[in-house]
Amino acid sequence: MMTRRNIWTALVCLVASPALANDGFGGFSATGLTFSQTEAVAMVEEDLYISPVRIRVSYLFRNLTGQDVTGEMIFPLPPIPMEAQLHTPLNLPDDLADDNLVGFSAMVNGVEVPVTIDRIAVIEPPYEEGQSLGAQYDVPGREVTAELQRLGLPLTVDAFAVTDALLALNPEARDEVSRLGLADYIDQTEVYPRWSIVLRYHWTQTFPAGADVRIAHDYMNLPAGGLLSWNHPAQEDYEKELAAEYCVDEGTSRAMARATTRNGAATTGLAYSISYVLRTANSWAGPIGRFRLTIDKGAAENVVSLCADGITKTGPTTFTMEKTDYIPTSDLEIFVLTPLP
Repeated sequence: MMTRRNIWTALVCLVASPALANDGFGGFSATGLTFSQTEAVAMVEEDLYISPVRIRVSYLFRNLTGQDVTGEMIFPLPPIPMEAQLHTPLNLPDDLADDNLVGFSAMVNGVEVPVTIDRIAVIEPPYEEGQSLGAQYDVPGREVTAELQRLGLPLTVDAFAVTDALLALNPEARDEVSRLGLADYIDQTEVYPRWSIVLRYHWTQTFPAGADVRIAHDYMNLPAGGLLSWNHPAQEDYEKELAAEYCVDEGTSRAMARATTRNGAATTGLAYSISYVLRTANSWAGPIGRFRLTIDKGAAENVVSLCADGITKTGPTTFTMEKTDYIPTSDLEIFVLTPLP
């Protein structure tokens, strides 16, 4: 069975037109704000907006105690793998030198706050079959930032700049890189880095005793995706897997088939896989008092599907779900299909 990690590569095998034949592209899952486990501060409200291009979240936190509580608010991006970029393009901005790759901004009680951005290198543990791509919101694996800095290797997210730097090392340094498991040298002209870069946005936050604090943040969504053709009913293995993973019902399947048909002939659309980590909310005291999710598929002709109870259409492109005393037990996985011109 295919996993979400390799499914987009399989989809492009179905593209008939050479002009459209292109690899799928990788992207990011999105996380909520994390905080050391606390029973002192509750998440009273979460208002979450997700579209293929933007994510906005507004929280209302309440200090349940008679003392001020101070801690670090952290928004980590998932690891950006160096080697994977050499095979599959990632959905990244043009300016890879900018630490703020997703244009992240934070507001506290309506006032923008300065955000610190850390850039570290880690070697991730092997991917396990069935593992959610949105599940790793803590730093995974072994941190190797100090080793890279000592060897003069850049903490960039540009994988091709990384390979140039690795190939420029002298033989002694190459031997050390190999010994430390940082990269695999194939020959004198080919090397594959094994580390990933993690960007963490964070700031120190104080929650005054017995008071409410509203925190909002906003950033670009950079989901993974690829070209997709679709039959109704689902016939191919990848169609059946997508249908199961995103709870594609009969009406949605018909809409996907229409979106990938032109002048009576089957063609392709551009599909996005959007992940959002909800379970970070469980680091706060108790359940989320009031949770509201708004999904915007972006255009009326687009098709969206996800596994969620109680979601209703609220506009030409928007769908809403509301919960009270909500304890997330899984993360959001959202599928959006966009017809190609």
